[in-house]
Amino acid sequence: MAESLRLVDRVQHCIDDFLEQKTGELARIAPELVDLTRFSGDLLRGGKRFRALFSYWGWQSVQPAPVGLDAPDPVALDAIVEVCAALELFHAAALVHDDIIDRSDTRRGLPASHRRFEQLHREGAWSGETEQFGLGGGMLLGDLLLAWSDEILLRGLQRLGPARTASARAEFDRMRTEVTVGQYLDILEEAAWMHAPESTLADRAARVVLYKSAKYSVEAPLVIGASLGGGSPEQVQALRDFGIPLGIAFQLRDDLLGVFGDPAVTGKPAGDDLREGKRTVLIALAREALPSGARRLLDEMLGDPDLDDAQVEVIRASLRESGAVAEIERRIEAGLRDALDGLAAAPLSRSARDELRRLGEAVIRREA
Repeated sequence: MAESLRLVDRVQHCIDDFLEQKTGELARIAPELVDLTRFSGDLLRGGKRFRALFSYWGWQSVQPAPVGLDAPDPVALDAIVEVCAALELFHAAALVHDDIIDRSDTRRGLPASHRRFEQLHREGAWSGETEQFGLGGGMLLGDLLLAWSDEILLRGLQRLGPARTASARAEFDRMRTEVTVGQYLDILEEAAWMHAPESTLADRAARVVLYKSAKYSVEAPLVIGASLGGGSPEQVQALRDFGIPLGIAFQLRDDLLGVFGDPAVTGKPAGDDLREGKRTVLIALAREALPSGARRLLDEMLGDPDLDDAQVEVIRASLRESGAVAEIERRIEAGLRDALDGLAAAPLSRSARDELRRLGEAVIRREA
């Protein structure tokens, strides 16, 4: 646990140094651009750093002996820390774009990035439409973070030989593609679900879970780290076998928090996913179980941005009564169990397996 905490500090320091450098570069172009790094820094400060941790322990898991952050090989350690930072910048880019798509107002207890650009527009009494300026600024900030994630990734990869970096780079590229198409599948489900056969809705929602979140939250970071550490095909496959069921459980927990999470902990309004009309596995299972009248009411209310707290509570009660919440909890526990069962016999270092077990339990029992 202490090693994980120290890694989080190292990654934060790496991100802070990178943004400080970028602040200087942007300020030389125009002083107004400093808002870009300021907003980025606020978004990237704190957080649970699960992706960085999975990548680091994926790297540790394939070492013949524990390395540690005090090892005499600073080149390899600097490389893995920079790759972890790149994953965090990529995650931040995805959050900025996701908030725009979902029309979210907050992120981690602060205004969402596009709302912060709207605030700049209002305070400056600038011309044009405030909302349009916010959308444009937010999209560009997300794009910039995406470019910066690639830049810092390259810094890390250049410290190591091409044999290890080629497979890590390929996994990173695959991750970016899968997240993007997974995000598209998500908005597709919100728009087109009623035209799909009822019997396919749960599977279609599960497809979104896999590609939008599960793979890039757990599997890809693990494999990127293991690739940098020179992991064998058997070790990489063991990490994939651990990462996929855990990543699915991770997102299912996220879906529950999007409906039932405490705003004081999650940093987002209660029932935010209901107002956004997310067609999650939770919703698909509830619709299968609910009688026709209750299902029609759920369909009518879901996606209404003006839902008040009382209406949110009506939907929550319906989801509980349908048995869908209990089924999601069962699937989360089953996913963790499958992940840990595979990990027990995996050809990985014992210390890393112990840490991955702790991380797995943490990601599905979290409250934010």
